[in-house]
Amino acid sequence: MEPLDEGGPSPSPLEMPPAGRHGLQKSSVCSRSYFVVVMVFVHLYIVNVIALLLYVHYNNGGEPARARGGSAPPEGGGAATPAQARPAEGGERGGASSRLHRLEGIKVGYKQKLELGPNRIHDIETLSLKPLLFEIPNFLTVEECKLLIHLAQLKGLQKSQILPTDEYEEAMEKIDISQVDIFNLLDHNQDGQLQLKEVLTHTRLGNGRWMTPENIREMYAAIKADPNGDGVLSLEEFKQLNIKDFHKYMGSQQVKMSELVRNSQHTWLYQGEGAHQVLRTIRQRIIQLTHLPPDIVEHSEPMQVVRYDQGGHYHAHMDSGPVFPETSCSHTKLVTNETAPFETSCRYVTVLFYLNNVTGGGETTFPIADNRTYEELSLIQNDVDLRDTRKHCDKGNLRVKPRQGTAVLWYNYLSNGKGWVGELDEYSLHGGCLVTQGTKWIANNWINVDPNKLRQIRFQQEMAHYAKKENDAQSEWTIDKSYKDVHLDL
Repeated sequence: MEPLDEGGPSPSPLEMPPAGRHGLQKSSVCSRSYFVVVMVFVHLYIVNVIALLLYVHYNNGGEPARARGGSAPPEGGGAATPAQARPAEGGERGGASSRLHRLEGIKVGYKQKLELGPNRIHDIETLSLKPLLFEIPNFLTVEECKLLIHLAQLKGLQKSQILPTDEYEEAMEKIDISQVDIFNLLDHNQDGQLQLKEVLTHTRLGNGRWMTPENIREMYAAIKADPNGDGVLSLEEFKQLNIKDFHKYMGSQQVKMSELVRNSQHTWLYQGEGAHQVLRTIRQRIIQLTHLPPDIVEHSEPMQVVRYDQGGHYHAHMDSGPVFPETSCSHTKLVTNETAPFETSCRYVTVLFYLNNVTGGGETTFPIADNRTYEELSLIQNDVDLRDTRKHCDKGNLRVKPRQGTAVLWYNYLSNGKGWVGELDEYSLHGGCLVTQGTKWIANNWINVDPNKLRQIRFQQEMAHYAKKENDAQSEWTIDKSYKDVHLDL
């Protein structure tokens, strides 16, 4: 019998074995063993699949797996189906040590539905990804909007101020920083010269007045800071300045309301245990919307209600972060820290409500929303300052028109990649455009989370301890009351 050529055809399985050789037959014992082994592996596979399905089932609260905070985007890019609102991972009471949930934006224009109560299905539309920003129409009913305005009027509103003018100079003197350090702080491009727009980027100076190039030149002339009048200061020229002269000049200026960074009136409405039922309901609705731990939301600031009359505005600003690099962002103390001037609350999330339809103007502008890059000096080009909401609101990237009952939610901070607060999101820069006709009413709810996770956890434990120790209502120890006299309005 000739050997097979390499690569040639294989012998047919039906061919008989060559003469003199006997074909091997499998014994019945081997067949049974093989069958048993196969069946064991099949059963193990089935058991593992069932266990995996049960694990997914119970980790999603006994419901089919789906994206938290809304359904996963359906094929074809259509609107998501309603999702039952429930606390997300870490959403149980006392969940300050858990991961902080964030809504998913998917893409600009993406719409999802969320159930925030019995028969309350809300549409949520992504307005931008930088910052992560959402619009929720009809979050409040017309009756709720009217009630909030009524409660604010009953309590009484006061003029909104950026800094406490009478304490400004004293507080500034507590900041231990040399003039060289101040110069280096202002000198963004580190070219050794201080240009007008570099000074203008620091608008939280003086008595809350919105500074323009003309204002800076007037100040330089008054305190003889710019001998050659070119509007540029060298380090040597800056060193010759007496900072107290700067304070005196700012204090001597009579400032009109229209010239302030913010021209409005506001008040605070308590939302803790025992508050008006509508205020409690709104707070609970926010817990459902954000899926953040209830304790964190309950220990956040009270609701702020703001009125802008005709001519009212709020130049572009951040809702959170330190006023100066030497100050801190921390709300997790039961008493104010007197050694840190201008200490502010850490506002992880902003929820803004429009309480009425504005006749003219009054949009909320996000000048650099979804910009490819962010550079502070690029906000000021020639005579156009994108932060100026009295003159240049129309030049911003995104404007949200006030519609009664609509809520706008955005995150002021990025995630740190580990489920907690990360860096301040500079794209969250926003402002209130000039009200050209009528009156504008809004309300703000800020959710306070300390970027220092351990400090936040200790704060939550301390608050719970006080409530238990005193056998008192939790509301007696919430931020609402303990911070009512030391709150600094950003």
